[in-house]
Amino acid sequence: MRSKWTRIALTGAASTMLLAASLFGQTGTTDEGKRKIKSRVAPVYPELARRMNIAGKVRIEVTILPDGRVKSSRAIGGHPLLVQACQTAVKEWKFVTAPEESTQVIEFDFGGANN
Repeated sequence: MRSKWTRIALTGAASTMLLAASLFGQTGTTDEGKRKIKSRVAPVYPELARRMNIAGKVRIEVTILPDGRVKSSRAIGGHPLLVQACQTAVKEWKFVTAPEESTQVIEFDFGGANN
């Protein structure tokens, strides 16, 4: 009985690793065909994060409509106090037009006390 559950757990773990590897591969390819940015809004460094001296990088994956507007965004890395500020800012960005929808990863860097 125990070996059956061990096999099920190992199969689930292997499936999760394969899914994560495929998602990582997709993230790597989105940066190759980057669309140029026409206008951008800088994220506001949250006051709580500033007081707590929270710094670091935030990575946001954005889906861009053919007309250059941001359709959606999702955080793929970064401190939760900084992520929301980045998602709010990136919604206002405009990219050059393209024949089809595209996805790319944008990285923001919060330097701590200097921001």
